[in-house]
Amino acid sequence: MALLPLYIPKSAHPRIVIIGGGYAGIAALTTLRRYSADAQITLVDPGAHHLKITHLHETFRYPLSDLLVLYSLLEQRFDCRHICSALAVNEAVLRQWQQGRCLRIGDETVPFDYLLVATGARQRECLHEMNAGTMKNVFHLENFFTISGADLLDRFLTAHPVSPSCISVVGGGATGIQYLFELAGYLRRHRIHHGLRLVDDKERVLQQFPRGFSRYVEMRMLELDIEFYSGVRFLEQSDNTLLLEDKTGGQHFALPSILSLVFTGNRQDNLIQTNSSGQVMVDGKLLENVFAAGDGSVYPSPGSNAMTAQSAVRKGKLAARNILRHSGLLKVLEPYLHRDLGYVVSLGPDDAVGWLAVENNVVTGVPAMVIKEIVETRYDLLLSGVDTYLA
Repeated sequence: MALLPLYIPKSAHPRIVIIGGGYAGIAALTTLRRYSADAQITLVDPGAHHLKITHLHETFRYPLSDLLVLYSLLEQRFDCRHICSALAVNEAVLRQWQQGRCLRIGDETVPFDYLLVATGARQRECLHEMNAGTMKNVFHLENFFTISGADLLDRFLTAHPVSPSCISVVGGGATGIQYLFELAGYLRRHRIHHGLRLVDDKERVLQQFPRGFSRYVEMRMLELDIEFYSGVRFLEQSDNTLLLEDKTGGQHFALPSILSLVFTGNRQDNLIQTNSSGQVMVDGKLLENVFAAGDGSVYPSPGSNAMTAQSAVRKGKLAARNILRHSGLLKVLEPYLHRDLGYVVSLGPDDAVGWLAVENNVVTGVPAMVIKEIVETRYDLLLSGVDTYLA
């Protein structure tokens, strides 16, 4: 099905708009151009660059520019148009877009035959996290979008010349763990004498993965003298103090900390529901010409709905193929059946932990690093116009 055997184009060239230039949007763009040289493709994204967001932790070692791809370059490479704009998406707007088949962007009306919403999930808005957004000594993932981790931390430490204290990372998921180990390496290389701790409201790190992940990571944390406070909630970071709450007893307690990096994940109550082929469903009604992919979508099928770049790419590619099928003479769409083939969590430049083929098949060290390199190379090839994905 992935080779589009049932795609028989009509004479008219489909006009396709993609909202969102992340992993799903770019995967859809490259797939559309691979199978249809004549499709008129418009990409709507508020940024000037596609950002390889899953690599941001590496900017403690590499410049941020290594992770940026200009949309103007993608316009030339894939013969599309980029409109720099942000669009609010909700159920009422989706119904309106289906009915009118056009977007209003500033003073311009952009007509389409098919629309793909490839936006990500919004960040959590819990009370303590909204408070964290106003704290001066707190960094979130968004703080790393425009400046490298090395430069961001260097500027902070220069502005806060205090005696050795501690830097805290909040959140023991994949993002928090990857930042934790990159930060440990940065402090060690630059001989910065602040301690490092991880705070998580779960009882073990990487709780969404097999226990082998947790055991390996927690062992490596011990080797690096990283403190670990499990089963506690982050409440507040002041100038030099971290305030936490014990989940079991509810007691509040404070620890020395000059900075907190808070990675508590995405909320999941704003997701777009689709059918098994990626077409949007609103109140049980099908919007035939509106598709969704990426972290902001949920497919009701055996396929993976994990909020990972791997799933986002697969959803984007499938949605693109199904858009072309629906635009052709035979509207036979394929269901989303992709199952994740593995997952790797980086533990700095020389180590990683992951699984391959079967979740309990935990790999560490060099084998995990090799898997990571293969995955990264495939996506870089996709950006260059070479598709090595099987589906």
